[in-house]
Amino acid sequence: MNIKGKIAIVTGASSGIGLATAKLLTKKQAKVALVARSKEKLGKLAKELPGSLVIQADMTKEEEIKAMVKKVKDHFGRVDILINNAGQGYDASIENTDINEFHRLFDLDVVGPLIAMQQVVPIMRQQGGGVIVNISSGTALMALPNMSAYSSLKRALAGISLTANEELKEDKIVVSVVYPYITLTDFEKNTIKAKNVKEIQWEDDHDSDFQPPDSADYVAEKIAEGIENEETKIYVHDWMKKMA
Repeated sequence: MNIKGKIAIVTGASSGIGLATAKLLTKKQAKVALVARSKEKLGKLAKELPGSLVIQADMTKEEEIKAMVKKVKDHFGRVDILINNAGQGYDASIENTDINEFHRLFDLDVVGPLIAMQQVVPIMRQQGGGVIVNISSGTALMALPNMSAYSSLKRALAGISLTANEELKEDKIVVSVVYPYITLTDFEKNTIKAKNVKEIQWEDDHDSDFQPPDSADYVAEKIAEGIENEETKIYVHDWMKKMA
């Protein structure tokens, strides 16, 4: 898909990968609907992005998601790209996973994106096509201690994405799943931590077997390339394909 002139929805657009992606899509001459809970942050961002639309929405609330998509359609007349980026991490052992917290994150990381997809699919079908991009996680390809809850949610989102892509092929709607690696954003800081689970610090001299973290701008570039090439699976590094 040629991004120029397209209408894109980016959820979680106020920071991190969502922010970087919204900026890059605008640079590529798309019109972007900026979606997040923080209207103040989005308002500041909108001043930098010509033609953008600010919509405050909680991606755990079904009615707010439906209203958000309707506002985009009413304002721009179409929806060409949906990027389901909003989400939150949760680090906890199996034994210490809080079930209520898990239910809330299931709504945010899995159900919210699914509802957004359900709302844009009829619009894209009527238009003759579109692209849906769901941001999963490299943890969905691994089995890491204290990552079971988050990893399982991102695996579920990947499963929905790949199945939807098969279902929507005849409608010329491409559904992509993105597997980011560790990214230098506030995501880790905002991740919910169970007792005795510490925040990971990624200094330059971090002694571990992991590769250095990526910038949000780097991940945004990979997302844009995936949209342009209509890729179903977007790995931010080729070596991640072996893990799949």
